[in-house]
Amino acid sequence: MIPEAEVFLLADQAAMHVLTRIPGERLDTLLPPVFDMPGADRPTPLREVVAHLAYDEAWIPDLLAGRSMDEVGKDAYDGDLLGDDPAGNLTRLGEAARAAARTVTDREAPVHCSYGVCATWDYFWQLNVARTLTAHDVAAHLGLGSPLSEELSRRMYDGSVPLAPRWREIGVFREPVPVAGDASWRTRYLALTGRRA
Repeated sequence: MIPEAEVFLLADQAAMHVLTRIPGERLDTLLPPVFDMPGADRPTPLREVVAHLAYDEAWIPDLLAGRSMDEVGKDAYDGDLLGDDPAGNLTRLGEAARAAARTVTDREAPVHCSYGVCATWDYFWQLNVARTLTAHDVAAHLGLGSPLSEELSRRMYDGSVPLAPRWREIGVFREPVPVAGDASWRTRYLALTGRRA
């Protein structure tokens, strides 16, 4: 398994830990924007956040197997993937995505994303950033502690430092927040993304 896939296992579990525990009565509350990218820079109902992650998870096994969306069928995972059991269905999709991630051994294998082709390591890093920041922001929105462990945060920090200028330029990261030299890895990673722990 490649290192980026190892991080994905941790990041995906952190996201699942939070998103499968959202109380039903909170699903219609609005989450402030996680990213500042065009189209994502608006408050979003938590139900839509969970549905988007479910859609993302559903595609992972196909994309990691080298299939394109055209081959699978662009509408293969359209519709309601959550049904009457959002937590259970999201858990099932997550388990399949993580199982697929465990089989990946080629960092440079092409992944056919909706916007074009990228290397597998880059695809994983996009997934990892999306999951960690969504998990953290949803937990903060619900008044829960951050689900980002020190191990996950350290690996996210180390992997994100060289990519941070690119992420900042397109609105995934915000301007960094200063931190103390002895700050935890979680604080450092969140500060790199423009968040306070």
